[in-house]
Amino acid sequence: MDDEIYKENILDHYKNPHNSGALKKYTFKHRETNPLCGDEIEMFVKIDKSRITDVAFIGKGCAISQASASMLTDLIKGRKIEEIKRMTKEDVLKMLGINIGIVRMKCALLPLKAMIKGIEEL
Repeated sequence: MDDEIYKENILDHYKNPHNSGALKKYTFKHRETNPLCGDEIEMFVKIDKSRITDVAFIGKGCAISQASASMLTDLIKGRKIEEIKRMTKEDVLKMLGINIGIVRMKCALLPLKAMIKGIEEL
């Protein structure tokens, strides 16, 4: 039963993504793609005093990658950059709440990869 609730949540984020679109003013943006399936995520991040004050994304791809981006933007808004740099695969999987197979793992982690690489390029 709980698994169904999480699946419904993922579909809701896919159909009605939070923080979707480009920010006009941002500290950095970073784009990542998954060449195996064609998923794309571009993250736009505004930082003030080492804290994420706003974040948005543009993307296309499967429900997992797009829902992961939507959920991640909700999760990281207001957090310190150092916290984001310490996020792991396990944090994303916990956020999604369902078992992700090996084939979809890169899809689920694509938004976090975009965030971390963008931060590293600052």
